[in-house]
Amino acid sequence: MNEMNPKVDAFISRAHKWQKEFEKLRSIVLGCGLTEEFKWGVPCYTFQKGNVVLIHGFKEYCALLFFKGALLSDPEGILIRQTENVQSSRQVRFTGLSEITELEPLLKSYIYEALEVEKAGLEIEPKKTSEYSIPEEFQHRLDESPALKAAFEQLTPGRQRGYLLYFSSPRQAKTRTSRVEKSIPQILSGKGLSD
Repeated sequence: MNEMNPKVDAFISRAHKWQKEFEKLRSIVLGCGLTEEFKWGVPCYTFQKGNVVLIHGFKEYCALLFFKGALLSDPEGILIRQTENVQSSRQVRFTGLSEITELEPLLKSYIYEALEVEKAGLEIEPKKTSEYSIPEEFQHRLDESPALKAAFEQLTPGRQRGYLLYFSSPRQAKTRTSRVEKSIPQILSGKGLSD
């Protein structure tokens, strides 16, 4: 088993929920030869500095997240895409220790496959900005303001996607319009959503 990171020890000891599940997942992942790190406030497991899996917990479940899960074969259909906008990562979710114990051999096979994906240097081709739909509320503003259109086109693809996802997510047109209006000054100044 690989070396344990003291920051992960502290994370697990402070966990109010999923403590035994985290310990079991940690044991499984370390047994597969990955390096234990602590990133984004959770245990993260790497191979030659490439992120392979991480362990995290939520209210209803804890999960083992595969960074390039979309490239795994998933013969058992256990990998979950968190939302429609997630492109590469996939989760295996658990609601109890017995589920993890039962799936241990399968989890190891998925981890070893993820390790092979990392060794091979495989990458997921990100969805192009042009493949995202532009909400009509934003399209209307782009059509009436050449300056806004030019400013939006000058943004990096990541910033453009961020805005398009932000504008598209509300169900009500009123909320979408409000988001567009509030974001126009930021777009005109060449900034992304969180700049």
